[in-house]
Amino acid sequence: MENVMIMDHPLLQHKISKLRDINTGTNEFRKLVEEIGILMGYEALRDLPTEDVEVTTPIETCMTPMISGKKLAVIPVLRAGLGMVSSITTLVPSAKVGHIGLYRDPETHEPHEYYCKLPENIGERIAVVVDPMLATGGSAVAAVDFIKQRGGKNIKFMCIIAAPDGLERLHNAHPDVQIYVGHLDRCLNENAYIMPGLGDAGDRIFGTK
Repeated sequence: MENVMIMDHPLLQHKISKLRDINTGTNEFRKLVEEIGILMGYEALRDLPTEDVEVTTPIETCMTPMISGKKLAVIPVLRAGLGMVSSITTLVPSAKVGHIGLYRDPETHEPHEYYCKLPENIGERIAVVVDPMLATGGSAVAAVDFIKQRGGKNIKFMCIIAAPDGLERLHNAHPDVQIYVGHLDRCLNENAYIMPGLGDAGDRIFGTK
């Protein structure tokens, strides 16, 4: 699929395997999510625009590239997406942060919005939507819809684990969005959880049940 990158770096796969482990506690889980987000973000931000600026080194003055234009907006899908925000701001400290709050109907598994606040001039920024899990794809599609409705044009989506159903649904709904996936899992179960997955990412990040 065009605009879909499924990553295979050994470091990334090792850390994802540790995430899956039921014995991985909250603190380690949280750190792993951040580390995975940094590794994924490094690749996802490969096409950031740059411009040459003048810098004086200890030896001489030179023209050297720096990131240009309006900076990034990182937009977590609440609440699990919060675990990946620091990954992007570690790489690009000037990134603005928006938030999209969605909850999933337990019967239909479809998303409902309860909060959406995006940085200003979202149309002039690269918007990186982060959510550890891409299951049915409903929340991801809705999040991208909200950003586009508010003027967003250049949108990337990063998830650690995806199910084939969700990946296909997001790609079909928004073929222009670059999608970065840490690992493509087997399927969804009857409760729309990814298998083998890692359980509820939000509960494991925040230590809730």
